[in-house]
Amino acid sequence: MINFFSILKYSVGFCVLMESCSPQSQKSGTVEKRTFISQVWTADNGDGTYKNPILHADYSDPDVVRVGDDFFMTASSFNCSPGLPILHSKDLVNWQIINYALKRNFPDEIFSIPQHGKGVWAPCIKFHKGEFYIYWGDPDFGIYMVKTRDPFAQWEEPVLVMPGEGIIDPSPLWDEDGKTYLITAWAASRSGINSLLTVWPMNQEGTKVTGEGKHVFDGHDAHKTVEGPKFYKKDGYYYIFAPAGGVTQGWQLVLRSKNIYGPYEEKVVLAHGNTNINGPHQGAWVETQTEESWFVHFQDKGAYGRIIHLQPINWKEGWPVMGIDEDGDGCGEPVSSYKKPNVGKIWPVSSPHESDEFNSDTLGLQWQWAANERINWYVLLRGKGYLRLFAYPKSKENEPLWNVPNLLMQKFPAPDFTATTKVKLTIEWDVWQGKQAGLIVNGNDYSYLAISKDEAGYKVDQIICKNADQGGLEQKVATARLLGSEVFLRVQVSSPDALCRFSYSENGTDFTTIGDVHQAKNELWIGSKVGLFCTAEPGIRKGSYADFDWFRIENK
Repeated sequence: MINFFSILKYSVGFCVLMESCSPQSQKSGTVEKRTFISQVWTADNGDGTYKNPILHADYSDPDVVRVGDDFFMTASSFNCSPGLPILHSKDLVNWQIINYALKRNFPDEIFSIPQHGKGVWAPCIKFHKGEFYIYWGDPDFGIYMVKTRDPFAQWEEPVLVMPGEGIIDPSPLWDEDGKTYLITAWAASRSGINSLLTVWPMNQEGTKVTGEGKHVFDGHDAHKTVEGPKFYKKDGYYYIFAPAGGVTQGWQLVLRSKNIYGPYEEKVVLAHGNTNINGPHQGAWVETQTEESWFVHFQDKGAYGRIIHLQPINWKEGWPVMGIDEDGDGCGEPVSSYKKPNVGKIWPVSSPHESDEFNSDTLGLQWQWAANERINWYVLLRGKGYLRLFAYPKSKENEPLWNVPNLLMQKFPAPDFTATTKVKLTIEWDVWQGKQAGLIVNGNDYSYLAISKDEAGYKVDQIICKNADQGGLEQKVATARLLGSEVFLRVQVSSPDALCRFSYSENGTDFTTIGDVHQAKNELWIGSKVGLFCTAEPGIRKGSYADFDWFRIENK
């Protein structure tokens, strides 16, 4: 068993991750305080109960494993880089992001530009013989695996376990007899079929599928779009937890059999019922140290992404009943609030980081790029106190930011929040044409504020692009003149429709609304994101950069 307390040192109110905790902190060689309590969303009610969602952020297709007193979560990251976020909790309610298992998506040459909706789909995290394993499906290349002995440190290079198109949603099982298996689903967009679950034999190392697969469940008759299987074994039964019916209006299905290849009995154990939690979907069964059972799953919430819920499980006649089963039919409904899991003690409130003062020489773990990172996109120097983004040239003239790789973004953290940044644009060689920097809310429809310069001086523009995924073009909505090259940019996001109101200020106190209200929109499989950028048009003399003093997420 890993002694996590040699890595993670706790005291009431804060947590310090040591130098080995992440690739970022390894590079910096510093010890950082990592505990953070969000201004805009916390699930811990402070009275022994919690509210759902436990994370109001887009951690799609979550999976969770407990090792000792520690819980670790990963989630789909699609084309964003770094990928496979690793979150840590002591109580399943309060989480912090501690690492990424995948530094870059690959093949690198393909993911050097945004590949919207592609990449890392539906990972599964397991712990076996002292090692953490994460399996995921890339719908265009096959099933991959990455592992480590220390989830806070650098993970090994990924292994292609099974090549193939359309094979997705893997989950391994190491059986008591020494045999190893992998269950997968199918993506109709690549393979031509879906609603099937297939079990494959693997070698004991879990690095290679060694034989032909066998279909063990066909959902076409009653459970269309069955997918996202998770493989478990309990009391002599093989269990498959799998959502069906679609992301927005589906239900949680559980299958069980005494034989790994079936036949499997089936039961719907969680549905939205009379709640407003649509399509309780795809997640993880996890047990606490006190033998309580819990289910972590997502709810699709449009522009806000696939947010994370926690349901109690009560086992009844060999079936896991999730949530609250008011009528006793064995199918529960999601809870909005409930007592916290019993993990033996009370742990302090914490949240994934959101704001960044850019006082370190590494980016906060909340940030991801739209494609694989390049070292010449930015610089963070210890002691400088700002993030410098270079005016990296686009690949084509007037290319929408939808296609730009050097967008630095993070997930929406709550239904209502305000994001503000302070930026100074520096034009080198006095070549100002086509160079801009700013604050973006990104999605299939997106909008941003950008500072730039023209013959008359510095200005700020609001730009909106509709249907970017279908080739929509950017449109300038409003322009305001600035006295200088420094400006505060702000977006206020309001529920329930994720309406975005942009404003700017030259003194940081008095903000002026600019342009049109923008309704945020999700991408394919991904919620809307908020972030920073600095770009230049191609064919113009290179040079110029933007210094972002800080980025802050606050209450409305």
